[in-house]
Amino acid sequence: MDVVAFTRQLVDIESVTGNEGRVGDFLQRELNRLGWQATKIPVEGERCNVYATSPQQPRPAAVLSTHMDTVPPFIPSSEDAARVYGRGSCDAKGIIAAQVAAAERLRKEEIYVGLLFLVGEERDSLGAKVANQQSSGCKFLVNGEPTENKMAVASKGTLRVEVIAQGRMAHSAYPQLGESAIDKLLEALNRLRGMKLPTDERVGPSTLNIGVIEGGRAPNVIPDYARAQLLYRLVGPAEPLRREIVETVGNLARVEFPLEIPFVRLRTIDGLPTMVAAFTTDIPWLNNWGEPLLVGPGSIHVAHTEGEYVEKQQLSDAVELYCSIARQMVKTS
Repeated sequence: MDVVAFTRQLVDIESVTGNEGRVGDFLQRELNRLGWQATKIPVEGERCNVYATSPQQPRPAAVLSTHMDTVPPFIPSSEDAARVYGRGSCDAKGIIAAQVAAAERLRKEEIYVGLLFLVGEERDSLGAKVANQQSSGCKFLVNGEPTENKMAVASKGTLRVEVIAQGRMAHSAYPQLGESAIDKLLEALNRLRGMKLPTDERVGPSTLNIGVIEGGRAPNVIPDYARAQLLYRLVGPAEPLRREIVETVGNLARVEFPLEIPFVRLRTIDGLPTMVAAFTTDIPWLNNWGEPLLVGPGSIHVAHTEGEYVEKQQLSDAVELYCSIARQMVKTS
């Protein structure tokens, strides 16, 4: 299999989250053409996960998995001598190509793995949540994300926080008649920035990003409403941090937690280089698919950018890397 050509074929099928139908159809057809038993698992509307096994082993011990969706906007593929460019080239269509190529190579060695390609990772991991209710009974899940072919020792969790302050409108010439929601919000954010966040000796620190601040009516009106959206990257359980956030904000504002993705420690392979994934993945929602590992070609630093790319050499190396990992996992099982 030409992994570069297959990557470009996948990139050229637009599959921004919510619109994965065509790429799922393509993958099912191609895998069936190659002799796999590929089925679509309905998720929502025309959106389907794709799960494939070899006829020789319908219940494999190890499954290679990643996601089919991309962030917007759609960017068609191109290439030069060293790289494949385009939306999804590293996150994660190059990974799909490398995993299929690895599975094909392993099958010739009579080592049989499964392939699981999911929708929705870039938004809410809906595909993973649906797939988790239909586990194949495998013992190991090798998840693909751009880690530059290094094994992730952990994937940081996510805690999204909204801080909402209420005030009372008044004419700005008479501020004593009003109550500024923005002043309350700024004080709450200042307190949160001063918190000492958890750290892990191997993984590093938790981090905070204040991503959105909004509020107010006009420059000459004391603001009655203000809101901030924050995102914490976690290196431990969320519950103690949630409690501390609420206590720190106190009566200055209301605190809501619209999203939480757990921190995950991951299995590694002796002798392979490692890294920490500061980003989140589908892994927390796939706990019924066996012990997770996380590795893939490409750099997260160019994912989601207008110049997204994957190195051709990393694609080639990833095929052998996935083969090597699968051989060990199957032998362990």
